[in-house]
Amino acid sequence: MEMNVKLQVFEGPLDLLLHLIDKNKVDIYDIPIVEITDQYMDYVRAMDNSDLDVMSEFLLMATTLLDIKSRMLLPQEEKTEEGEEPEDPRAELVQQLLEYKMYKTISYQLRDRQLDASLVFYKEPTIPEEVLKYQQPVDLEELMADLTLNKLNDIFQQVLKRQDNRRDPIRSTFGKIKKEEVSLEQKMEWTIAFAKAHNTFSFRNLLEAAHSKTEVIVTFLCILEMMKAGQINITQEDTFTDILIESRIAA
Repeated sequence: MEMNVKLQVFEGPLDLLLHLIDKNKVDIYDIPIVEITDQYMDYVRAMDNSDLDVMSEFLLMATTLLDIKSRMLLPQEEKTEEGEEPEDPRAELVQQLLEYKMYKTISYQLRDRQLDASLVFYKEPTIPEEVLKYQQPVDLEELMADLTLNKLNDIFQQVLKRQDNRRDPIRSTFGKIKKEEVSLEQKMEWTIAFAKAHNTFSFRNLLEAAHSKTEVIVTFLCILEMMKAGQINITQEDTFTDILIESRIAA
């Protein structure tokens, strides 16, 4: 479907204003509203009045320009009651002109793309159907002619080697971590039974019999409880020497 993107000269009042701004080489953010309004009105007076719809758009903009012109001629207050700078009467018009200029630029880009697209031609595929369906035959005997058991073994070993390279040499040696349940009651029963069987024993040897850090802690708690209950006596001849535990439990 053909898309028409065309902007004629002075297609609307904003287009005329942009033309006057470019013609006078003035800053769009600082429009000399008196001069531009006079030139705009000269153009409106010379327009054809037969098309009332178009004429009404230009007259509406003329009214806006005259309103801005009258406000620009009035004395301006330095600041408002809130202490802010007074708003420029041209601000809304400038915003409309900037938006229109942006759309106009985009329309030119779309027009250029449409012209470029008109120079592109697409050729439908003309390959015969039997050619499209053709697949080159594969001779398995010829393909595997040089393949021997030794070569297959080499390929297999290479695959295994790649798998080994992917394995972390440290983490692969880790086993499964299992939580070891150590009950204080069970450990207390075991320690009491051990104390009954041994009148005097080494605290160090008792701890070294533990299989985990948790069991060491539980064993230490059992010794404290037995000492508190008066079931054992603890002696140490010198600092940093082994602690000896004497059982007071009747066998």
